[in-house]
Amino acid sequence: MTGTATSLVCAGCGTVPPPPEKEPYPFRCTRAGRGDGDHVVRRVVNAFKVEFARGDDPNPFIRHRELLHSYHAARRRGLDDAAYVDLVRRLDDAVAGVDGRGFRTTPFGRNAALSERLGFDTAGGVWVKDETGNVSGSHKGRHLMGILLYLQVVERRERPPLAIASCGNAALAAAVLARAAGRPLRVFVPPNADPNVLERLGALGADIATCPREPGARGDPCILRFREAVREGEGALPFCCQGAENGLTIEGGETLAYEMIAALGGTALDHLVVQVGGGALASACIQAFTLAARAGWLKQTTRFHTVQTSGAWPLKRAWDRIAERLRAASVPEVLDYAAKHRSEFMWPWEEEPRSIARGILDDETYDWLAVVRGMLATGGHPIVVAEETLIAANALARETTASDVDHTGSAGLAGLLELRASGALAPGEKVAIIFTGARR
Repeated sequence: MTGTATSLVCAGCGTVPPPPEKEPYPFRCTRAGRGDGDHVVRRVVNAFKVEFARGDDPNPFIRHRELLHSYHAARRRGLDDAAYVDLVRRLDDAVAGVDGRGFRTTPFGRNAALSERLGFDTAGGVWVKDETGNVSGSHKGRHLMGILLYLQVVERRERPPLAIASCGNAALAAAVLARAAGRPLRVFVPPNADPNVLERLGALGADIATCPREPGARGDPCILRFREAVREGEGALPFCCQGAENGLTIEGGETLAYEMIAALGGTALDHLVVQVGGGALASACIQAFTLAARAGWLKQTTRFHTVQTSGAWPLKRAWDRIAERLRAASVPEVLDYAAKHRSEFMWPWEEEPRSIARGILDDETYDWLAVVRGMLATGGHPIVVAEETLIAANALARETTASDVDHTGSAGLAGLLELRASGALAPGEKVAIIFTGARR
């Protein structure tokens, strides 16, 4: 089950990263930054060489370990299965020592009260995946655990510092995991970052850098400063939730979708509605469900829809430009063109984004092309929701579930409300949403 079970390749240009002995950190395509291409390193799984799950361990990084690149990297380095499991357990115990909880399967199932309120019948309904009780209160730790496991496998003596740009949940998750692994972490945050988040980051030992917007500068200043730390002499490793900056962040996020797939037991969802900021969560869900459908772990494909706020919707803007080109060319032709001409479809939002759902206010959707590809392949589409809908969705979430979710975390429900109001959902259809981001 080693060898070609998993491999890495740039989804934009097809470049294969150098072997680990030459480049132990294959996080970005070697051609990234050249020209206008869209370069994201992607882990490819040969479904015929892996098991979807081994046993029923509640830790997803153990149960679904054969789907992780870090597992096969460990096997190639001589670690047997038991040694890898032990590595995961020791790291997870350290995470629990810092955060009070380690990684465990989070709740997923049909919510009767929410389904009834929205007019679904008993054949359909709303399935909720609740990540608010996960490490640091969101799904972000999953992405970063995938990276950290790989680092634990490949590193020996040198352990460079880690860096992340975030306004909240991702930074907290990064600080928890970095503290658990005993690694220094630099966090780039905006001036309006939540004081509670900053206090917790400080308590966890993170080195915090505040990044104000400079007049005339384009793009998120936190991301720009993060890139300097990673690429321009500071020697930090990208410990982040943007696939374009670290392709291995996606596979950790996929464990969320694997848990959903396992709970479905081979039956299929009709729709999955996912909130989008930088796009890593949607990209992870799309890739995991696509793999499951191809391998026969699910009986049919799920339609993917994405949600952004009216305060900033770069993904919908890119989608509209893709749609214009599709009037004169095929999907493969248009996506190939988009991969080579990124700036014609995705660029920073012109004004400072503002919304009550702060966690999805990324200036760009960094993993945009994988998400667009997934929506096109399944018949889904992007949704933009107003502030009033975000507020109403959060109130509904808190009334009908036990989740203490914030407005970012319930944004998927806001998208579902828009779909339902437009008549796009039938009463007998099964629709899933993800609550991620505990109220702080």
